[in-house]
Amino acid sequence: MTVNKSGFTRRGVLQAFAATTLAAAPTMSNAFSFGKGAGDIRQLSMYSGRTGESINTIYWIDGDYIKEAVKEISYFMRDWRTNEVKMIDTRTLDIMAAAHNLLDTSEPYMMLSGYRTPQTNASLRSRSSSVARNSLHMKGQAVDLRLKSRSVGQMFKAASACNGGGVGRYSRSNFVHMDCGDVRTWGR
Repeated sequence: MTVNKSGFTRRGVLQAFAATTLAAAPTMSNAFSFGKGAGDIRQLSMYSGRTGESINTIYWIDGDYIKEAVKEISYFMRDWRTNEVKMIDTRTLDIMAAAHNLLDTSEPYMMLSGYRTPQTNASLRSRSSSVARNSLHMKGQAVDLRLKSRSVGQMFKAASACNGGGVGRYSRSNFVHMDCGDVRTWGR
């Protein structure tokens, strides 16, 4: 997996995790701690209406990514049209997890789009001007998500607070785009 370091601020994602630690401190149920060996975990829970699949996995413990869990998430986020899998950039997973923690919900994300092959991206682009020609979806660095219990605006604010990449608000289609590219926002 190629990791492009430009535009990504791990500090922004860590600040989001720190904010959830303080907010969840009384219950400790969702708390993240930063001391190595202190039980620090990162988890993702999602489902796909396209495939009927769901995933709920811890992918990071005490400073280390769990390779098998990241592979499982990457398979889940595959291009369902072709079944092609690309390793999802762990920075995107961290943004997703941090934003979810800021939203203070146990509801799993509904994943609309993860990895896209160039052919799938071209097909979607031919039908919609909002699909980027060089979409980070094709690099395994982007995801489109929805939550029933939270508005697009709430999700957009949480993901933007991570300051870890691009965040797009698609209110008409009821989803938020998150990626680990350059820090930027768009949409209404």
